[in-house]
Amino acid sequence: MKKIFLTLLTAFVSLSAVAETSGDLVKRGEYLARAGDCVACHTAKGGKPFAGGLAMATPIGTIYSTNITPDKQTGIGDYSYDDFQKAVRQGIAKTGDTLYPAMPYPSYAVVSDEDMHALYAYFMQGVPAVNQPNKATDIPWPLSMRWPLAIWRNMFAPEVKAFVPTAQDDESVNRGRYLVEGLAHCGACHTPRSITMQEKVLNGQDNTTYLAGSSAPIDGWTASNLRGDNRDGLGRWSQQDIEQFLRYGRNDQTAVFGGMTDVVEHSLQYLTDADITAIARYLKTLAPQDAHQPVFKADDSVAKALWKGDDQKAGASEYVDSCAACHKTDGTGYKRFFPQLKGNPVILAEDPTSLIHIILTGARLPSVAGAPSAVTMPAFGWRMNDEQVANLVNFVRSSWGNTQASTVSASDVAKIRQQDDVKGQLGSSSIDTLEKRQ
Repeated sequence: MKKIFLTLLTAFVSLSAVAETSGDLVKRGEYLARAGDCVACHTAKGGKPFAGGLAMATPIGTIYSTNITPDKQTGIGDYSYDDFQKAVRQGIAKTGDTLYPAMPYPSYAVVSDEDMHALYAYFMQGVPAVNQPNKATDIPWPLSMRWPLAIWRNMFAPEVKAFVPTAQDDESVNRGRYLVEGLAHCGACHTPRSITMQEKVLNGQDNTTYLAGSSAPIDGWTASNLRGDNRDGLGRWSQQDIEQFLRYGRNDQTAVFGGMTDVVEHSLQYLTDADITAIARYLKTLAPQDAHQPVFKADDSVAKALWKGDDQKAGASEYVDSCAACHKTDGTGYKRFFPQLKGNPVILAEDPTSLIHIILTGARLPSVAGAPSAVTMPAFGWRMNDEQVANLVNFVRSSWGNTQASTVSASDVAKIRQQDDVKGQLGSSSIDTLEKRQ
């Protein structure tokens, strides 16, 4: 009887240990899924988490994210671990089809086996199954054929290989590089792409193109330069500035906008302090793409003119009427609340697309742990015509020491105003009214 009791006790302890280990693995996987921001792409607006259906515009048509819940009929419930890791790291679905590279599998190729097992455990055991069929793409034939994707994958997607730490960097910096190049897939937006749509480089080893900013707008926004450039990069940011931006979506220099808002809200705010620091430290190791970029120098001449009531400069009256209450006449804003415009890297970027988009549609600072105030900038596209917006953009880009790379015209604004997402936010009636006024 005693032996039977001891045997049962041993079995119970063993099962408890297995359950605890399995639970730890699922929890670890949940954290890694947060780091990869999987929910942002695989959840439609108002939809169930990870059930897919989010529309993604591409140059050849619209594709929709897939259901990655463990539902066996419509999701990935019948995926083995090997099926799962092939899809995530190699872009090969269980059917053998190549996934569209909107799924950043070129970045995920460096994700370790240990982390892949944790992700698999989470998606199979920690995510509720949702029976929701995947949507067919809106890409017309013959562009909808899948076999050319396999050619693209074989040409541009790297083979799965272990992440190799660099000897000159400590454990924290290497951890930051692993996250940035891998699960966080920062390069998918922040690295220029070639005409064949692949990222020009997948890591920053001896290449200053990596994370130098997007070469073209993505969903109507331009991704910023994350290298050490003085004007439009992170050269003037301290490590603490970067940590604050990653954690809260705001710092003394700027504030989050566009797709990066979702990244902060759904991913970065949940990372550990150690991982946030690791990412910030790694980004500070990146040399500038243009080492000869002039350092920003503040100039208070415009601020003095506005203080005296002089709004003769083109765009000044629009700024005083619509912007100065929050961003102040000297462009300094209110720290970590209304972002500074003076010396802001987004303002100093060569491509003005994001600034035009923000003025037209407004912006939102998300409520996150440690910064619970959700701050909203109103949309001005419904009451400013294209010429007024262009004047305002040029004013902001040439005041307080800001030096504009190019002049924005009314036609530049009109092109962005006609984009589907801008029209959707402003409403067709307001656009029609403005068109009659212009």
